[in-house]
Parts: sequence; C-alpha cells; structure tokens
Amino acid sequence: MIPEIGHYALVLALILALVQTFMPLVGAARGQVSWMAVGEPAAIAQFLLCLVSFASLTWAYLVSDFSVLNVVNNSHSLKPLIYKISGVWGNHEGSMLLWVLILTLFGAAVAVFGGNLPRALRARVLSVQAGIGVGFMLFTLLTSNPFERLNPAPVDGQGLNPLLQDPGLAFHPPMLYLGYVGFSMAFSFAIAALIEGRVDPAWARWVRPWTLTAWCFLTGGIALGSWWAYYELGWGGWWFWDPVENASFMPWLAGTALLHSAIVVEKRDALKSWTILLAILTFSLSLLGTFIVRSGVLNSVHSFASDPARGVFILGFLIFVVGGSLLLYAIRAPSLKLGGLFQPMSREGALVLNNLLLATACGTVLVGTLYPLLLDAVTGEKVSVGPPFFNAVFIPLMVPLIGALAVGPLLAWKRGDLAGALQRLKFAAAFALLLAAIAFWLEGKAPLLAPLGMALFGWLVLGALIEWTERIRLFRVPLAESFARARGLPRAAWGMTVAHLGVGLVVLGITASETWQTEKLGIMRPAERVTVGPYEFVFEGARQVAGPNYTALRGRFRVERGGEFVTYLHPEQRRYPVPPMETTEAAIRPTIFSDLYAVIGESDGKGGHATRLYHKPLVSWIWIGSLVMMAGGFLSLSDRRYRVGAPVRRRGAAAQPALPQKA
Repeated sequence: MIPEIGHYALVLALILALVQTFMPLVGAARGQVSWMAVGEPAAIAQFLLCLVSFASLTWAYLVSDFSVLNVVNNSHSLKPLIYKISGVWGNHEGSMLLWVLILTLFGAAVAVFGGNLPRALRARVLSVQAGIGVGFMLFTLLTSNPFERLNPAPVDGQGLNPLLQDPGLAFHPPMLYLGYVGFSMAFSFAIAALIEGRVDPAWARWVRPWTLTAWCFLTGGIALGSWWAYYELGWGGWWFWDPVENASFMPWLAGTALLHSAIVVEKRDALKSWTILLAILTFSLSLLGTFIVRSGVLNSVHSFASDPARGVFILGFLIFVVGGSLLLYAIRAPSLKLGGLFQPMSREGALVLNNLLLATACGTVLVGTLYPLLLDAVTGEKVSVGPPFFNAVFIPLMVPLIGALAVGPLLAWKRGDLAGALQRLKFAAAFALLLAAIAFWLEGKAPLLAPLGMALFGWLVLGALIEWTERIRLFRVPLAESFARARGLPRAAWGMTVAHLGVGLVVLGITASETWQTEKLGIMRPAERVTVGPYEFVFEGARQVAGPNYTALRGRFRVERGGEFVTYLHPEQRRYPVPPMETTEAAIRPTIFSDLYAVIGESDGKGGHATRLYHKPLVSWIWIGSLVMMAGGFLSLSDRRYRVGAPVRRRGAAAQPALPQKA
C-alpha cells in the first residue's frame, strides 16, 4: 500500500507541475495577480507530494519490501541499515526520484523565501522551474518507475553494487544533485528574465544566492566523489578524467564563470547577455551529464543505467530544453541594453578573462568527453581520450587563471592600475619564486610541474591575504581601526578570500601528491620489507576474515620510519556473495603532511601477494582545500545583502522598458 501512495503522490505532483507551468506564466503575461499567485502554493504542495513519494520508497527499502522491483534489484536483507537508506538513490530509478525531490525543493524555496522578488518575475521563475519538473516527472513515471511491483515477491533481493556500499557514496549523490539541480534555479531566472525582457543589477543580486548555493554543493559533491575514488577503487589516484567525472566538472566550471560574471552585472550593469547565456549553458551541461550517465552510451564505475530507451527520452528532453532556451536567447538577447562600459585593464576586465579561461577549459573538457562517444556512434571506431590529453590542454589554461585570481581583486572597477596592483603583490611574487626554487631543488629533475605548482600556490595564497590586508588597511592604520574594518567587511568579501585560499590549497595538494609521490608495486611475501619514500613497509602476511555481508582477504603491514614503529595498515580484498563481486579496500593512514596507502591483491600461489604501496605527500590538502572553497561559498551566501533583497532601482536605471511580449 505504501509504494502505491508514493506512486500516486508523484502523479499528483506531475499534475500540479503542469498547472504551475502554465497558470503563473499566463497570469504574468496578462497581469492577472490571482493566476500569478497560484505559483507559490503549487510549488510548496509539489515539494510535499514529492517528499511523500520519496519517503514511501525509503520505507520500502527499510522494511525490505521485496514486492517492489527496485528494492529487489538494489537491496537485500543482510545489508547494513545505512546502505539500505543509501540504496534508495544508489540506482537509476531512485536517483531520479531524488533529482525530482531536490528540483521541487528549490522551487518551494523560491516560493517561501522569494518575497523580495517582483511578483511577475517570481511567477515566471516558478513556471519555468515547474516546466523542468514536468519533464523529469514524466521521465520517471513513464520509463523509470521506482514503485513497480513484482509478483510473486522473491525471498530476498539481489543487493546493492558493493562499490556503492560505502559511507562516501551515501552522501556523495545527494550533495552532487543539490549542485546539479540547483543550477536549474539560475536557468529559471535566466529564462524568466528573457521572457520579461529585462536584466539589471537587481536581477543579478536575486540570482546569485541560488547560483552560489548550487556551486557550494557541487563543489562538495565533486570533492566527495574524488575522495571515494581515492580510497575505494584502490588505484591510488584521486581523479581519472572519467567521462562521468567530467560530467560533473563541466557544470562546475561553467557555474564558476557564472558566479563571477553575475558580479559584473550586479556591480557595473555589464555582461548581461553573456551572463544569461552562461546560466543557460550551466544547467544544459547538468542535463548533458544526466544523459551521459543514464543513456547507456558509456560503461563506467560511476554510471547509473545502460538502457538506450531511457537515453532517447533524455536526449529528446535535452534538445527541447537547450534548443528552446537558446532560441529564446537568440530572439531576446540582442534587445538587452549593453550597460556600463569599462577598460580592459579593470576588475571587470579581470573577471572577463576569468570567464574566457573557464569557458575555454569547459569547452576543452566537453570536446575530450564527447569526441570518443560521437566517433563511436558515427564510425564504430573506438578511441580513448584520457589524462594525457586533458592534462596537456587543461593545465595551460589554469595557470593564467590562477595567476589572475590574485591580481583581479586589487584592480579598481571601470579603470584599474595594473602596475599598482603588481606593486602591492611584490611579496607574493617573492614568496612564489622562493617556493619555486625550493621545489626545483627538491625535484632535482627537468619537469616544471613542481616549481610551477608551488609558485602558483604561493602567489595565490599570499595574494589573497594581501588583498584582505588592503581592505582593512593592516599596518597602515592603528590596529584597532584595522580590527574594526575587518568586523565591518561584508561576508561576501570574507567568502571570496576564503574561497581563493581554498583554491590555493587544492593546487598545493595536487602539486605535491603528483610530483613527490612514491609508489612500489610487486609481489611481497611475509617478513619482506619495502622502502616507500621515508617509510618502510613490512608485510606480515594475510588471512581470511568475515564481514557483515562479505568475506575478505585482509593483509597486515607494519610501517616504520627510521626503525621506529609508525602504524599498522590492513588493506582488504573483499568478496560479496550478493551480488557476487570483488572490491578492493585500500588501507590509508592520512595526516596533514602525507598519506600512507596500501592495497593487497590476489595470492601468487607461492605464499606471496600482489601489493601496491604509496607515500603521497600533502594529498589530503586536495580535499581540505575543496572544503575551504565550499566554506567560502557558504560564508558569502550568509552576506546580509542576500537576505534583505536587492536594492530598489533608481528611476534612471529603471528607464529600460520591458520588451513587448511575444505571443
């Protein structure tokens, strides 16, 4: 009975979404307040119905209701409770229901917290958001029904993919979806603005909190996915340029550009057309990621489904949404007022450079991801575009971007003084050169990755701190005055500094782990020693152990440094009976300075086992930096100006008329 309640609740949500798509939109066009007012209660009710639907599916998992096909395919009675819960979204059908729930959550949030929006704009935003929901609800109900019954019900289920039975994967998808789906709000605001025919600083002020929220969650989701791949897959890496990894990275790049572009619209009333286009493209890339993961066009440890029929539906929806929005953009964008002018050497100019580099990097990743898929579809030829390509084209784009991150905030709006900004960054430049020299000495080889990476880290981190000290005039006025200035700084300014520091920490972690990593692969026998970096690993053998729903071969390594005991590491090779599968569980001892990483493989039949041992300097700073970036975003989001709403437009600024409505 409860699964049927969930099913019917989703059907009712679809009906409400259809009503919400058309009535507020028509009401805004005709100026009918009563029709526009339908949007808010419809959005809230839609969310509540989707919440009931999602709770019903969760209940079916918790009680192991094996009359529901989705539960049979992705759960079993022996599975721990946390993985029964995460199993709800650890499959295609359940994850689509989670997607719809989050989509309606953002719509309800606009209905509840969007009181500062003009009524017509809010009605249009809610209509566009509901229209997106209609597409995904239809997709879920017609092709991916999570409540489909099975008769007769089996005694037990087939279990969840063992790779997904991990705490990291319990939190990674919801956070990633909050980012993916969150960008739908930027898209809805962009389409609403195009329909209305007006984009101004107030619009940018309204759209930035929603974009920033999505960016923060997507940052956290990508970091969690990277962390999971690092310790769960046993390959020793944290990023593999997998097509599904790229599917989440592309909207992050575009969303980062959108955040910075919206600043120019808000501060200088410029780049309006470009910002609208970025909002459309960012969500379009999220939809593209959905198509890649669920269409069956690729096989990946990250992909959810391999049903081409579902892929056709998503492709059609993708073409409709992207094509329709770009057509509307082509019609409306030329009529948007250009806004404020600025010199190339200004803060606006630095943000434009930021956007160009991020957009180019995003395009590069897009080409590298889609080219093998398109070539296979057209000619049947199999090619692989992997890390060598992406590293060769992506890193050169990131170098000037990171270099500009320290300079841009020190430039004035409209017309900046580059020489003055560089003069204030002289200590950052000296620090960067010092770190580069130390890295070159430590590396002792020709490659420039280590010196370049360390120089960028020093330049960005110290540059961000210098910009902050300039704001509070540290050491130039009495300390009490500097403290008062710091307390009075907008939280958005604090957030920018923190986020830029996070980027620097990520650069530090990537540079150190990729340059100074030590790796030893081979067959080891009991009592055998291997030196890995400054540590010695002593293999003390392996034995069979039993877990709650698996058996495992567990190895034991004693780690020493300079003859002194450091720790024991216990990697495992697990075998799951339901579903039958083997996984590798790396043993990791993380510290802020380095990670010790051990993996054990199959026996060679002669008393030895395949082993993979690593010493990874500063690799944890990749995820620490990501968390700092995320914290900076949330700190900016707490800025008072996003809570009190946008300023009232002046009469001169409000002189821009709305475009005539199209039939």
